[in-house]
Amino acid sequence: MSQLPRPSLVGFATGSLGMGVWVTVPGLLLLFFLTDVLAVSPTVAGLALLLPKILDVLLHPWVGRLSDADRHRHGHRRRLMVYGCALPVAFALLFAVPGGLTGWSAALWVTAAFVLGNFAFALYQVPYLSTPADLAIGYDERTRLMGFRMVVLTLGILLSGVLAPLIQNTFGYAVMGATLGLGMLATMFVGVRGVRRLTEAAPSPVTAPQHTGGLRALLEALRDKQYRWLVASYLMMSTTSHLVLAAVPYYATYELGRPKVTTVLVAAFVAPALIATPGWVRLVRRIGKQSGLLIAQSTFVVGCVVLAFGRTLGVGVLIAAVAVLGVAFAAMQLLPFSMVPDVVRAGDPAKAGSYLGVWTAAEATGGALGPYLYSACLAIGGFVGSTVDEEVVQSAYAHDMIRLGFGLVPAVLMIVSILLQRRYVLDRQLRAAA
Repeated sequence: MSQLPRPSLVGFATGSLGMGVWVTVPGLLLLFFLTDVLAVSPTVAGLALLLPKILDVLLHPWVGRLSDADRHRHGHRRRLMVYGCALPVAFALLFAVPGGLTGWSAALWVTAAFVLGNFAFALYQVPYLSTPADLAIGYDERTRLMGFRMVVLTLGILLSGVLAPLIQNTFGYAVMGATLGLGMLATMFVGVRGVRRLTEAAPSPVTAPQHTGGLRALLEALRDKQYRWLVASYLMMSTTSHLVLAAVPYYATYELGRPKVTTVLVAAFVAPALIATPGWVRLVRRIGKQSGLLIAQSTFVVGCVVLAFGRTLGVGVLIAAVAVLGVAFAAMQLLPFSMVPDVVRAGDPAKAGSYLGVWTAAEATGGALGPYLYSACLAIGGFVGSTVDEEVVQSAYAHDMIRLGFGLVPAVLMIVSILLQRRYVLDRQLRAAA
């Protein structure tokens, strides 16, 4: 088993900067962009974000099969990653809605750009995240590798989460999309080079995968019982974190009455992860990955319950609660992604792409379900969509649903994730062997 050189780790992790922009900015701004700028109803807006993600359930496992075939044929997975570098174009188009489009027509434009972006994202992300399972490294080294990735991913989430609202407020959504898109492109190419250096530093034998794709690949991966519990738990975690992210602008604007606090809440959610991630890496070396993850999930529930009380607690307390969520979020990104390679290596390393294809499909599904569930909360509350030039007074019930959707609903979802996570037992066996 090899210890990976630090420069290779940094190069690999840099690829997560671009992915951090894609998973953060649409999740943070797109629902709000549809309802409060393009006058799309919450129900239609939720569908515009959900339907493209439904395709990912089959798309990502199919890309995983292509990635496995590439590794068998060429000895690496980088070809698809290069194609995936088209993602910044789709990102820019997502917010470059032609003038005059509102309502259904605007929703159709956003949906089409989202489908294109999700496809490019799958081409890059699936082979990228399959790399740790390809390396001749051990239990703790996978955590170290993902610790580097998590720090850089967090930096990408933080920078994009703070810069996107600032650029948008100053220059508009279209300029914001183009500016961040250029940054994405540069970091994604660095990530491709980082993958190459890692596979050269810790190569493992290449074996031929069985050629299955789409639904068959998904079903084969889910036959692995331990993987099934892990991915189900992560689906709920992904749904929860994306729901919270989508709710931030509404919570800041309507519950706190301070739209500019959106940037503060995003920073409070993401910034603690930069400090917390190295601490989580050290902690799980002592107590194990799953134990650390269960602690983080329970902490997340507590923070969400505090947020459900809303402005009666004061802005300072609420920002502190969001920071607690951020500490837990660091572990919820670090540990599941370091546990997946454990499952793959214990199962069938030749199918790493298929396993990660299903995993990223679950992540993408959670990324859609979270905003969709929050849009459902808005719809139940009778929230009224508007354009920038319109002022709409929301009902008291709508305000209640904005608050409860940000606090109570995520708490319930995370409890379900905890119950699923407790069924996963492979971590104890691997830790004992390590």
